[in-house]
Amino acid sequence: MGTLIEEIFSRKAGRPVQAGEIVLLDVDYIMSHDNTTPLAIKAFREIGKPLHDKNRIVLHLDHAYPAPNVMAAENHRKIIDFVKEQELPHLFMQGVCHQVMLEEGFITPGAIVIGADSHSNTYGVMGAFGAGLGSTEIAVAWVTGKCWFKVPETIRIELRGRTQPGVYAKDVMIHIAGLLGMDGGTYRSVEFGGEYIESLPMHERIIFPNMSTEIGAKCGLIAADQVTIDYLENETPATGPFEIIQPVNPRYERIIELDVSALTPQVACHPDVDNVKPLEQVEGLEVHEVYIGTCTNARYEDLEIVANMLKGKRVNPLVRVIVTPASQRIHKKAMQNGLIEILMDAGCTVTGTGCGACIGRHGGILAPGERALTTMNRNFVGRMGSPLAEIYLASPATAAATALTGRITDPRGFLK
Repeated sequence: MGTLIEEIFSRKAGRPVQAGEIVLLDVDYIMSHDNTTPLAIKAFREIGKPLHDKNRIVLHLDHAYPAPNVMAAENHRKIIDFVKEQELPHLFMQGVCHQVMLEEGFITPGAIVIGADSHSNTYGVMGAFGAGLGSTEIAVAWVTGKCWFKVPETIRIELRGRTQPGVYAKDVMIHIAGLLGMDGGTYRSVEFGGEYIESLPMHERIIFPNMSTEIGAKCGLIAADQVTIDYLENETPATGPFEIIQPVNPRYERIIELDVSALTPQVACHPDVDNVKPLEQVEGLEVHEVYIGTCTNARYEDLEIVANMLKGKRVNPLVRVIVTPASQRIHKKAMQNGLIEILMDAGCTVTGTGCGACIGRHGGILAPGERALTTMNRNFVGRMGSPLAEIYLASPATAAATALTGRITDPRGFLK
């Protein structure tokens, strides 16, 4: 009887648990990628025990793939050698780890999934617990199948109303980040609900758990419902029956209520994700690069918004406009339906799938003094290259409008 995180943990523990308790739980899946798996392999060797369950280990090459330098290539070789040695069944090279985890059906309601990546919170969109942990903890889970957690207190964010045309879930979450600050959800479960969340399709819902990381949350959760079940049954190989877990007589540490109907397009400004301003306050700032990608906003529907705005037009010729689909499945669908052709005809550079420019290793590095408008989830100093560059975060629609003008631009004037 409790909040959504208490309900999920109680089912896994086999007894009621409450916020503040420390629990040792079985883990359904353990995820790591090319940046973090080599460190987990090193810790695994030091532990000196065999893997608990090979089927629970899921590895991805996505953060620096294809390898942009020798160090990345060496990491890829280490991982592939480890996969061969241990005969691991789950190795993916088909896009951003979090998107692939969802697409491949690893994330289901009530699951406990840990990942060696801070945006493993994304899995909360399925009513599952997802959290980012260090590579040593990942190695321990490899050999034990378990992980300990302190059951977090819960902040409930109740969203009502409907957004105006040209305002998207990304604008709402950026606004929330501005309200709470980068430490406003520290070691909390942030539960997103209300009529607005219930009205959203899956690709818009994903943004909220994904960016709960940016407010310090241990996890971000949306209770499973029919939208969740439909996605699992129609878009993934996961097999049911699936349990719909809801809060039961919850006691929240704090409830934040927000009517989204009055919101305008929002921008998270350099240098922090909580430096949030209505777009009109920064409209007209010149940009050198527009990046549409990442685990936050590079799904098919995001590309569709951009393509619809760019169709028959050309982006500003002095701006690098880079589009990186989140997964091969998304990329293939966008090609089949003509979106990639529209984007290329408009002057965009469409890259292979993966994290791309988001982490500043390859795919679009910023020079000193440059400014980028991106659909990413964070804008730390130096995130995309030079520490003297600036990163602004916004919706795909704002990115498309900005690509056309070369300056931060309100998308509502371009929407049909």
